[in-house]
Amino acid sequence: MQYKSRIEVRRVAGLLTFLLAAGLTGCGKTEAEESAQIKAAQTEAVPAFTETEETEESEGGQEKEDEKEPAAMEQETQETVNESASMEKEQKTPPEGWELVFDSPEWGLSYGEPGTQPIGNASAEDLAWYDGYYVGSDSEKVLYLTFDCGYENGNTQPILDALKKHNAKATFFVVGHFLETAPDLVKQMTEDGHAVGNHTYHHPDMSSISTLEDFQKELDDVANLFREVTGEELAPYYRPPQGECNTENIKMAQQLGYATIFWSLAYVDWNQDDQPDHEEAFEKLTTRVHPGAIVLLHNTSRTNGEILDELLTRWEEMGYRFAPLSELTGEAGF
Repeated sequence: MQYKSRIEVRRVAGLLTFLLAAGLTGCGKTEAEESAQIKAAQTEAVPAFTETEETEESEGGQEKEDEKEPAAMEQETQETVNESASMEKEQKTPPEGWELVFDSPEWGLSYGEPGTQPIGNASAEDLAWYDGYYVGSDSEKVLYLTFDCGYENGNTQPILDALKKHNAKATFFVVGHFLETAPDLVKQMTEDGHAVGNHTYHHPDMSSISTLEDFQKELDDVANLFREVTGEELAPYYRPPQGECNTENIKMAQQLGYATIFWSLAYVDWNQDDQPDHEEAFEKLTTRVHPGAIVLLHNTSRTNGEILDELLTRWEEMGYRFAPLSELTGEAGF
């Protein structure tokens, strides 16, 4: 099944889950010294994927695909989608009476011993019911690199160069402004084999958006523009601006075919007027690194552009490898 068909399946399944599951309040903060800063870090600033591929299918092998009436083909395609959606629904229906609960309105973490996974505002197991992720398995030293892209200030190219040198595939979460002003870099991301995810068009507080129509527009406008720029489909990954979300948001994202991607490793790299020095960055990013980490970095950080090559080397020396988000979420082709 190709991407568009898979997205339609997930939308149907998500709609059923959305209607069956109960609501929930927002996502939480990082530790005290960084919570306000990490929240501000992401202050950066398509029509729906409703097409499904026509599935080639014949009953008993007696009828060739090119001889079928369009209505019959459409009916078969819809039946295939409905069957797959039903299977997806069964896999994603939470236990009766269960609700996803976050600790606060912004995503956040509590760090423990070096090398161990932090505790998030919701558990990985709970988030998984709605295709949400903040960390992978703790059984393997694998890192999932992600970058939030609000605007371009000259640091994205060094980041791309370092990733290419280490053959590390990342996911870049872009907003509308970045797509409008840096289309060549977006094209390079896809040409280099990276995934490009959805960080909304205007970078609003999505938790304040209560209607599916308004929520969808923020995501669709990014996906449409990405398609215009690259001729390709946006990867089905969504990151809430500033980590702000609520249960209805994560359900709506799932309904629209997106996995919601939080993070388990980040540091204060966003403030252009107060960039961390190299030593501080290495200290944060090497002592807090852990198996299965989803790493959040910002493309606007001069420090990130300067240290990424060495940082990736240090992580490799610590026994880590780099994997695309698709390895975590199971989204083939991304």
